[in-house]
Amino acid sequence: MEGKKNTVSPTPKKILIITYYWPPSGGSGVQRWMYFAKHLKQLGWEPVVITVDESQASYPTLDPSLLKEVVGIRVIKTQTREPLRWYSRLVSGNNRGGIPQGVVKTKSLFQKIAAYIRGNCFIPDARKGWVSYAVNEAQKVLKEEKISHVVTTGPPHSTHLAGLQLKAQFDLKWWVDFRDPWTEVFYNKDLYRSPKAIQKDLTFETKVLQAADGVLTTVAGKLHEQLKAKAPKQQFHALPNGYDAQLMQDSKGTKPKELFHLVYTGLLTQNQAYDSVLGALNNLADQQTVRFSLAGTIAPEIIANIQTALPKVEVVFLGYLSHKEAIGLMKSAHLLLNFIFEGAQTQMISGKLLEYMATGVPLLSIGDPDSEAGKFINQGSETKMMVADNHKGILEFIQRVANQKETLQNEFPNLAQWSREGYKKVGERCIIKKLRFFGFTFLF
Repeated sequence: MEGKKNTVSPTPKKILIITYYWPPSGGSGVQRWMYFAKHLKQLGWEPVVITVDESQASYPTLDPSLLKEVVGIRVIKTQTREPLRWYSRLVSGNNRGGIPQGVVKTKSLFQKIAAYIRGNCFIPDARKGWVSYAVNEAQKVLKEEKISHVVTTGPPHSTHLAGLQLKAQFDLKWWVDFRDPWTEVFYNKDLYRSPKAIQKDLTFETKVLQAADGVLTTVAGKLHEQLKAKAPKQQFHALPNGYDAQLMQDSKGTKPKELFHLVYTGLLTQNQAYDSVLGALNNLADQQTVRFSLAGTIAPEIIANIQTALPKVEVVFLGYLSHKEAIGLMKSAHLLLNFIFEGAQTQMISGKLLEYMATGVPLLSIGDPDSEAGKFINQGSETKMMVADNHKGILEFIQRVANQKETLQNEFPNLAQWSREGYKKVGERCIIKKLRFFGFTFLF
């Protein structure tokens, strides 16, 4: 925007957070800034959150239990106008079905057309209709309350376009948070994007990266190299998701003694090599009773595939669970399973992996051992990241855990530093140190 910027007097104890996902939205995307806002408030900051009204939002899942985590945090909810609703009805027959996460289906002609629409008409994404509403509310808050610190978090990465507009109008310290990659995200290659669409999206991303005062990601490595090429002068900092130590302590799970219990929680798609462990589970089921529990956003056809492939295994699908229930399920396992999205090996370390580690339960993850996630996982005493075709290694690891299920405990070095809050008994001094470790000193 041309012209003189409005001068804003700094108010160091306030921060404006612009995020599409906020409780009662469920899923992993909401938890990152929900927890950061919670603990910033405990440290004396006053977070002000701008989000979308849940009655109009395209939230794939709801988890009202998360509302208790943000009690006392001021939240401003806006209207929205999104093409996602009619697209969702087109592909799923449901206004709230949203865009499938983690996978692009392109088997049928209809699916190919839907993928083309998604890749070429929704740039940067199908929630871009929310940007003007978010900007209008943010302008009021910034003018009236003289806030000088702003964070935008995506996906949806259209949220950052709101920050871009605000940065042009106000003297702000604006930080961009990439929970997932933007133009490099692994499924973009399946969207039949035209050169024009690719360039338009890249232009948006580059403008945001170059205009922001700093960029946060969940992982460093190759992702930072890709981003640095677009904004050589920018500051990039990896800020991991962390886990909730108090919730981990409060969530209970009892391991069954009469059988071997494996657990998977979260999103599961055809773009993850879940079938790599099925042969080993069938083999193990010849020797003892095996239960495989799954919970999260998982298509019925995937559950049916698993049940068909495991005739000797008790397969239990629990659907979407609250966050606390999901952690309880994790703690009831003898072995936790994880499957990295194919093509996303270097792009993220999920909050779920940190929660898996915090349970102390052994973990088997399928993916690239040399990736950032692989290097992280392999620090555990009873954890392995293996490639999908390492059938012998997968079988041997599962059998060893099954044979020692009563005694095996996963130890992870310096686990406490990955907590979002730190142990309460240590006190605020340690919590502040923790936030500095995670990079908050760069923000403030």
